[in-house]
Amino acid sequence: MAKKKAARAGGTPATVALSAAGIAFTTHEYDHDPRAASFGLEAAEALGLEPACVFKTLMANLDGALVVGIVPVDRQLDLKALARALGGSKAAMAELAAAERATGYVAGGISPVGQKRAHPTVVDASALDHPTVYVSGGRRGLDLGLAPADLVAVTSATVAPIAR
Repeated sequence: MAKKKAARAGGTPATVALSAAGIAFTTHEYDHDPRAASFGLEAAEALGLEPACVFKTLMANLDGALVVGIVPVDRQLDLKALARALGGSKAAMAELAAAERATGYVAGGISPVGQKRAHPTVVDASALDHPTVYVSGGRRGLDLGLAPADLVAVTSATVAPIAR
């Protein structure tokens, strides 16, 4: 119930989860263009940030289970590296509808934080190169800035080189 009240008061499940965990974060809103070719690169440009510190949340299917890969917006998810990082054999990108159902977010606004249920998560090792990383805040046009160690902690993520 508290989640719903906070979400109605302007928060998202991601901001509610971070607040509940006592994690410091900043919110960054921008005007989202639904015609943007890349929502992640759009966010970096709109917020005046280097793409290397803005991360996208991608859902993959690893051996029949959904998993999360978090990589810089200017790079691609290496599915073989993701599978290795989680001890699986074969990964493929998840179907859009399955990712939205499993996370409770819409594509382009899927946050790694506050998903409907926890999924095994891997954060690209390059995140640790930045004092602050930016991830989707749970809707298009909203990013959250937080320390990479906090992102790893709140998502119970593994850190591995999964971007190419």
